[in-house]
Amino acid sequence: MGEALRASAGRRPVRAASRAALALLLMPLARGADLDSPVGRWQLIDDETHSPRGIVEISLVAGELQGRFVKAFLRPGEPAGARCVKCAGERHDQPMVGMVILWGLRPRGNEWVDGHILDPTQGRIYGATVALLAGGTQLKVHGYLGISLLGRSQVWQRLP
Repeated sequence: MGEALRASAGRRPVRAASRAALALLLMPLARGADLDSPVGRWQLIDDETHSPRGIVEISLVAGELQGRFVKAFLRPGEPAGARCVKCAGERHDQPMVGMVILWGLRPRGNEWVDGHILDPTQGRIYGATVALLAGGTQLKVHGYLGISLLGRSQVWQRLP
C-alpha cells in the first residue's frame, strides 16, 4: 500500500504540469474566441484629431448589443461631467459618462444590424450597424439617417 501511495504521489506533479501546459496551449484559442464578438471595451477615435476621445463598453443584453459610454478623454478646456443637454426624453441633461449610446443591434451574418446610436454632443439618434475588422481588433461603427447609404462610419479600437 505504501508503494502505491508513493507511485501516485509521484504522478501528481506530472499531472499538474500537464494541466498547466494544456492551459497555456488553449489560452490563444480562448483569446481568439473573444475576437469573434463585439463584446468588450472599445476606444473611440476623434474624427478630426485622430486622438482617443473615450471608451465604450459593449455587452450582450437579451440577445442585443448595447454600448455604454464609460470614459471620456477630455480636451483642454472641456468641463468634466459633461451632460447630454441636447438629448430629448429620459436622456435630457443626464451625464454622458455612463449613458447607453448604442443599442438594439442584432446579429445578421458577419454584422450586427438594425440598432441605434446616440451622438450625445448633438442629441441625435441614428440607425446603426457594426462589423468586426482586422481579426476582431477593430470595430466599424456605421451610423445613418434613414438608409445606411446616408451615413458615416468610425473605426473603434479594441482595448485589452
